[in-house]
Amino acid sequence: MNILDNFTLKGKVALVTGASYGIGFAIASAYAQAGATVVFNDINQDLVDKGLASYTELGITAHGYACDVTDEQAAQALVKQIEAEVGTIDILVNNAGIIRRVPMLDMSAEEFRKVIDVDLNAPFIVAKAVLPGMIAKGHGKIINICSMMSELGRETVSAYAAAKGGLKMLTRNICSEYGCMNIQCNGIGPGYIATPQTAPLRETQPDGSRHPFDQFIVAKTPAARWGTVEDLTGPAVFLASDASNFVNGQILYVDGGILAYIGKQP
Repeated sequence: MNILDNFTLKGKVALVTGASYGIGFAIASAYAQAGATVVFNDINQDLVDKGLASYTELGITAHGYACDVTDEQAAQALVKQIEAEVGTIDILVNNAGIIRRVPMLDMSAEEFRKVIDVDLNAPFIVAKAVLPGMIAKGHGKIINICSMMSELGRETVSAYAAAKGGLKMLTRNICSEYGCMNIQCNGIGPGYIATPQTAPLRETQPDGSRHPFDQFIVAKTPAARWGTVEDLTGPAVFLASDASNFVNGQILYVDGGILAYIGKQP
């Protein structure tokens, strides 16, 4: 057997939440290239339609569904529909997420709960929905998109850090409960990734200088650059494939080395 055969996803059904664009779209597209059948959801049909058009442009036949993954009944219905129309889910990537950059004293409890609901409760809800099918099939891969904020705090992201820290521990607990059933649950912790959402933080300033936050991130990253969504696809394929069958309960940080680095002396 060729070692590369361990990395194929041929014959697998992969559900990537919130994958109409961005990191989720890149991961789902990589799964399609590796042979998987791609399924994704987003919060409304307009986003799903845009996502389907983007997959079609790449020559990928994807299955898109509108679903609010914070709604347990809706998520259960979504998984049942996917099982009926596409097949039992072999791979789940809990990618859907939000962030609110608000100082803690200015953040309402309602805003805090909203971030926790999307970034922590939803992965629990969707994992709970797919686990019975994985157990019946005798294998499964669950990948949670964590964050460096699973390990670090920073100003204005109290809710996000709390959610991603919780997601790290949910990852370990799913491993603890279902590892004996040949189900692997791991996380990916992206560093600072260049996406349309972070573009304003990388814009050249009127005087021609780099944005202060851009300078800060590059200085703190041993790789001396922002990551790209493509940097996440190899780790995502690895964790979804048979190559990672004895890797469980781990968070793979794809951060260019930030978490390993104390920074330069001033």
